[in-house]
Amino acid sequence: MTTAVSDMESAYTDAASRITPDFSDLNTGTLNGDTLVPGLYTWGSNVGITGDITISGAANDVWIFQISGNLNMSANKNVILAGGALAGNIFWQVAGEAIMQAGAHFEGIVLSQTAITMVTGASVNGRFFAQSNVALDQNTVTKPAF
Repeated sequence: MTTAVSDMESAYTDAASRITPDFSDLNTGTLNGDTLVPGLYTWGSNVGITGDITISGAANDVWIFQISGNLNMSANKNVILAGGALAGNIFWQVAGEAIMQAGAHFEGIVLSQTAITMVTGASVNGRFFAQSNVALDQNTVTKPAF
């Protein structure tokens, strides 16, 4: 377990240390109906996914989302992949807590410095790694394609 925690911390640090973002504070942290192209995104605040969003790009493209606060995905909203994008190439580095509300569908790998909570019925095509706690409640977790 010590090795797993160390590996998670290394991945978190790698994602957090990326500089020169392509997008800074997009929509002041409110994602709703957006299409996100490959690149490095940074937010100095919380990020809320309040409507369906699309991550669009090719199979070899990479997305890194650096979030200084919490990530909160509203109930029954979806992260949708388009154009061949793969969940295994999408990294959400979250300094705070990541919460996926009931019925939400998420794509990508979350690296949380604190905790991750999936409320009843939420699903993910990806992986969740947190330095303290991952809480699941009747969720579907699918291994992502790389």
